[in-house]
Amino acid sequence: MEWASKTDIGKIRNKNEDSLFIDEKSNCIFIVADGMGGHNAGEIASKVAVEKVSEFIEANLRNLNLSNDSEIADLIEKAIETANKEIYKQSLDNEERDGMGTTITMSLFINNRIYLGHIGDSRAYLLRGNELKQLTEDHTLVCQLVKNGSITEVEAKSHPKRNVITKALGTEICPIPDIIDYDIIDGDIIILCTDGLTNTVDNYEIRKSFENKQNLQNACDYLVDQANDRGGFDNITLIAIRYRHS
Repeated sequence: MEWASKTDIGKIRNKNEDSLFIDEKSNCIFIVADGMGGHNAGEIASKVAVEKVSEFIEANLRNLNLSNDSEIADLIEKAIETANKEIYKQSLDNEERDGMGTTITMSLFINNRIYLGHIGDSRAYLLRGNELKQLTEDHTLVCQLVKNGSITEVEAKSHPKRNVITKALGTEICPIPDIIDYDIIDGDIIILCTDGLTNTVDNYEIRKSFENKQNLQNACDYLVDQANDRGGFDNITLIAIRYRHS
């Protein structure tokens, strides 16, 4: 497995509320999270999310039947539930953390499959050959409006409420994550990213960046630079993983 990552504060925010996690021992767990909330609450929420989810999966993965998709999905759901309980508890116990929350998009690689856990508007993509496929669905108001036909995808990009998230980790007692699994093949590239990237860099540019730059780190650096060149209005975080069949 080959991977690269980049996180950047951007040009407007005074702190980076994004967090990421890469399992450097087994190269099977990768997570991005985009925090929100006053004071340092967003930063704390995203950090708690990646720590709790990664710790739970690492502690319980060895006890699973890795050929059973439902057991793996259940593990991811319980890991996210554990993180949610901790963030929600801290938001109740500390006035300065009231209302804090975070997105989370995580991937778990097992037996030539990828398993995703997802809440919010961070994203996971699959790049296979010259086709980029978005694997997750944004939990946002505009995504709902597009799905029910109220607005078009073009209108969604400039909608005044395009940043309204309809589901986040830590803002309610028990949000249900999307759990997705997908077959992957040798050479596939999985991209996890926060909306600081996707709000300014479109899917075509993401695809071309990885096609033109065989070095994953160079592609990540380039995409962050592009987001910053277009205003850097938000924190920007991405992880790119090139899957190699072992």
